[in-house]
Amino acid sequence: MDGKHRQLLIHCANILDCYNAGTTGLEEHFDDYLYNNRIQDEDDITFLREVFSGCVRYGAVLKVVVDGFYVREGRHVLRSNQNLFHVLTYLALFRLDELGVAHYRKFITAVELKQAYKFHHFFFDEKSLMTWMKDGWNKVFEPAFVQTSLLSPILRWLPELTDLVKLLKDKIDNKIKPKKSIQPVTETKPFQLTKPRPRSIPIPDKIPKLKKSKPPPKTLYRAPTEQDTLLKLKEENRRNAEERLMEASKTQFACANPEKSDKTKQIIQAIVQDENSKTDVNKVKARTVPDFKKDPVPVKMTAAAILREGLLYQKQENEVMHKLRQLEAGAYDASDFNKWQNEKRQQDLEADLAAIEERRLMGKLSHEEAILARTNVMAKNQERVRGIKKETAAMMREFLDKKFQEEQEMKMLVENTMAGHRNAKDAKKRLTEYKQKLVQEVTEESRELMKQALEEAEADMRCKMELIQQIRAMEATPVNRFKIVDLTATSGAGLLGEMSIVELRERLALLKEKQQEEEEEKRDVILNAKQAKADYLSETLDRISKHRAELTRSAAVKLEERKRNQSPQAPFRNEALSELEKKVQEKRAERLREQQRSQVLPSRASANRTKSLISQKKNLEASRWEELEQAQERSAKFLAQSPLVSAASRRLTAVNSI
Repeated sequence: MDGKHRQLLIHCANILDCYNAGTTGLEEHFDDYLYNNRIQDEDDITFLREVFSGCVRYGAVLKVVVDGFYVREGRHVLRSNQNLFHVLTYLALFRLDELGVAHYRKFITAVELKQAYKFHHFFFDEKSLMTWMKDGWNKVFEPAFVQTSLLSPILRWLPELTDLVKLLKDKIDNKIKPKKSIQPVTETKPFQLTKPRPRSIPIPDKIPKLKKSKPPPKTLYRAPTEQDTLLKLKEENRRNAEERLMEASKTQFACANPEKSDKTKQIIQAIVQDENSKTDVNKVKARTVPDFKKDPVPVKMTAAAILREGLLYQKQENEVMHKLRQLEAGAYDASDFNKWQNEKRQQDLEADLAAIEERRLMGKLSHEEAILARTNVMAKNQERVRGIKKETAAMMREFLDKKFQEEQEMKMLVENTMAGHRNAKDAKKRLTEYKQKLVQEVTEESRELMKQALEEAEADMRCKMELIQQIRAMEATPVNRFKIVDLTATSGAGLLGEMSIVELRERLALLKEKQQEEEEEKRDVILNAKQAKADYLSETLDRISKHRAELTRSAAVKLEERKRNQSPQAPFRNEALSELEKKVQEKRAERLREQQRSQVLPSRASANRTKSLISQKKNLEASRWEELEQAQERSAKFLAQSPLVSAASRRLTAVNSI
C-alpha cells in the first residue's frame, strides 16, 4: 500500500506541474492527464480530482507555507519539488481528519527523508502556526474561517504530528533498528546419488591417513627484524627533526624590534597626508553623502502609477457623489444595523473559539491517556519476550544436538564419494588434450584469412592514391575569374521596369528624402501628444495630492477615536475549560512519574569504567607533556654542544662590538 500512496502523491504533483490556468480549464486538464497516463481506477480518480481542485482553490493558503519554507529553511531544496510540498500541506490542513496520521505517514515516503524532515519540522511548529502563518492566512480569508477551518484541526492533531517528526529524525540518525525478517528453518535433504551397480567384491584399499603436519618455523618465536629497522628510522628522523628545530629557533627571537608601533605608523601617515593636501591644489574633493533620514527623497511615480491612482480617486469621488444624491432623495443609512451585526459576529466568534479550545484540551487529555496505556502495553510485551527467549534457548540446544549428528553422517558420505571422484580426473585430462588440438587447427586457418584481407586492403589504397593525384593536378590548373561590370548598363532580361544600377541609386535617394519628411511629421505629432499627456498628468497629480492629504487627516482622526473607544477584550474562559486544563496537567505529571520509574540508572560497573577512562586520559596527557619537556631539554643540550652554534654566537658578538 505504501507504493500506491507514493504513486498517488506523485500523480498529484505532476498534475499541478503541467497545469496552466490561462490556457486550459480544470476539468479539461484533469481529463487529458487521466487519458495520457491511463488511470482507470474510480477511487484513484476521485482522490486525484479532489486534491487537484483543492490545491487550486486554496493555492494562496498553501503558498504562504511553502514560500516561507523556501525562504527560511529550504534554501538547499530544489524548487521543482514545491508542488509536492503544496499537496502535502493541503492534505495536512484540509484532509487530515479523513486520512489519519497512518495514511499521511505513507504519503511522506514519496519525498526524500531529509527534505521531508526539514519541511514537516518547519510546518508543524506551533509558534510559527500561531504567529506569521496565521497573519498570512488572515490576509487571504476571514479570521473566523482561519481559526475554525485551518488552525483548529492542525492544533488538534499536533501531538501526533510532532511524534511523526521525531520518528523522521530518528530514521535520519539511524536510531530505529530495521525489523529482522524471520527466515524459515532449513530442512536437510539426502543427496540424490546414483546407485552403484552390483559388482564383485573388490580388493580393500588402504585406509587414507592424514599427512604429517609441518612443524612451525623457528622464526615464529623470534622478534621480526622489521621492528628494529623501524626503530632505527624513528631515531634518525627524530634527530633530523631536532636539528631542524634548532636551526629554526636560531632566528626565532630578535635582540631588538626595529619595526614601529601601530600608533606611530598612524601618526606618520596623518602627517604625510597633511603635507600632500597642502601641495595638491587641483585635488577633487568628494561630496558628503546625503542624510536620507533628515532629508527624505520623494518617490518618483511613473505615468502608469499616476493614471491608475487618479482613476481610483475619480471612482471614489463618483461613488461619494452617488451616495450623497441617494441620501438627498431619502435613502436609508445602514450604520446602526452594521454595528449590531458586528457585535453579534464577535459574540459568535468568541463562542466558537471557546469550543475549539475545549476540543484541543480534550485531544491533549486523550493523548496523555494513550501514552500511559502504551507504557503498560510495553511492560507486558517485555514479560512475554523474556518467556519467548527462554523457549528459544531450549529449542536452540535441541537443534545443535541434531546438527552434530547430521554432520557425522555427512562425513561418512563424503568419504564414500571421494573414491568415485578419482576416475573423473583422468577423463578431464583427455578432454583438455582434445580441445588443445582443435584450437591449433583454428588458429592456422585464421592466419591465412588475415593475409588475404591485408592484400585486398593494399590494392584499394593504391587505387585511392592514384585518384587523389589526378584531382590535385586538375585543381592546380589556373582559371581566369575576373569579370568587368558596367553600372549604366541593364541586365538585358527584356522587362518593362528594367533599370541600371545608377537609376536605382537615384530612386533610392528620392525615397530617403520622402521618408525623412514623413518622420519629421510624425515627430511633431508625438511631441504634441506628449505635451497633452504631461498636462493631464500634472492635473491628476494635483488631485492625488489633495486626496492623500485628506486621507492622512481622516486616518489620524480615526486613530484618535479608536484609542478613545478601545476597551480590553474579555477572555473566553469558563469553568469547564479550567477543569479540563487541570486534568491534562494531572495526566502529564502521572506520565512523567512513570517515565522516571522506567528510566535506567547507571550501574556501578559503568561508573567505575568511566572513572578508569578519565584517569587513563589524564595519565596520557601528563606523559605527553613530560615527553615535550624532555625534547626541549635535549634540544638545548644539542645547541650547547654543536660547533655551529658557537661560531654563530661569535659572529653576533663581533657584529655588536662594531
